[in-house]
Amino acid sequence: MTSALEDPTLERNFKGHRDTITSVDFNSNMKQIATGSMDSCLMIWNTKPQMRAYRFVGHKGAVMCVQFSPSGHLVASASRDKTVRLWVPCMKGESTVFRAHTGTVRSVNFSSDGQTLVTASDDKTVKLWTVHRQKFLFSLNLHINWVRCAKFSPDGRLIVSASDDKTLKIWDKTSRECIHSFYEHGGHVTHVDFHPSGTCIAAASTDNTVKVWDIRTHKLLQHYQVHSAVVNGLSFHPSGNYLITASNDSTLKILDLVEGRLLYTLHGHQGPATCVAFSRTGDSFASGGSDEQVMVWKTNFDAEDYGEVLRLQQRSGSVEGAALNGDFHGKASLHGSAYQLPNQAGPEPSDGRGSRPGRSRSFSRPSQASPGPGARPSSSSQRHPQPEPDPQPTVPPALASTLEHIVSQLDVLTQTVAILEQRLTLTEDRLKECADTQHKISQQLQLQDPGPSP
Repeated sequence: MTSALEDPTLERNFKGHRDTITSVDFNSNMKQIATGSMDSCLMIWNTKPQMRAYRFVGHKGAVMCVQFSPSGHLVASASRDKTVRLWVPCMKGESTVFRAHTGTVRSVNFSSDGQTLVTASDDKTVKLWTVHRQKFLFSLNLHINWVRCAKFSPDGRLIVSASDDKTLKIWDKTSRECIHSFYEHGGHVTHVDFHPSGTCIAAASTDNTVKVWDIRTHKLLQHYQVHSAVVNGLSFHPSGNYLITASNDSTLKILDLVEGRLLYTLHGHQGPATCVAFSRTGDSFASGGSDEQVMVWKTNFDAEDYGEVLRLQQRSGSVEGAALNGDFHGKASLHGSAYQLPNQAGPEPSDGRGSRPGRSRSFSRPSQASPGPGARPSSSSQRHPQPEPDPQPTVPPALASTLEHIVSQLDVLTQTVAILEQRLTLTEDRLKECADTQHKISQQLQLQDPGPSP
């Protein structure tokens, strides 16, 4: 079986914000894209051409971060006005708001079960909250400068935070303790995220670099210096094989993590590219910039490889570690290293897909591919065949189907309960507002009534 690597293409671009785009995220249903902006607005873009966009107004300062809940029924936004809002992404645009920090809230992120939020702020803290009723849980306080970003691990047991103190910290959610700090960046750490397997993190920095660490061994695995300016954001492809970055040099870069090299350079934004995110399925990604534009791209490249990853995950019966459940190979050095993503199907096929020739691409227009300017990848990679894993116990198809149906029904039930809880909270807020208004009116009437004449 052969596979031709196709170039990413620009599918659509949205313009509606009146200032720099700060954050972008896809709904899990692939029908909506949320964006935040320095114009203090949150916008929900519908991917169907005939559907109008929604503009949500409520924040009194720039919206620094947006994210859909795993179910897609809520959108969280973090703002310079020191608050976090939870929105229902429909025409009414109902929201609940809570004062989360004493400084700008830079980041907000849902846990994978959708029950907990983690926020990061200029007040140097990371805080955790329940999604229902936004109850404060606890604070993590070891950073000594602004905290730019905080994310849950895929299993929800760990939290990673990135700060202007040039460090990354890994926290244990249960013990509330810092497990490890990474000090390798020479500038402020602007963004961080977990690899889909949960075993690695990638971070972007004002030192123009992107670094990848193994959080089990605490070793630096890869170092990319492919941008010529500050790197603002990054996102892992769901397969775990690729990483996309956005930079003030106005480009997006797609990195092949398996081979440890630059794969594509995308020119689309006029000015700094400020944020980027893959969709939940990986077949699209979206980027935002200081040009006030949101660009939606079709991934195209290596679609067959990603399909194979998904099939392997289903066959093994475990998403955890399907993309990356073995140790990395390669020396950790500041000049970069390449690691091997273990292939669960055993040694690599002989069709050469795994050892493709260099495909660093530059796009003056997204649909026109031309050879890139020769950006230096972090290193060359040696591909090592992996030993065959132990055979997995097989589950009868009928039982597997029944269990899958039960899980899907439980997921629907969980989402329904979350929606009902959110609506209950909104109703309680409305009732409180009505009661306050009624109390004010009664006070005004009492002041206007001079009482009986003597």
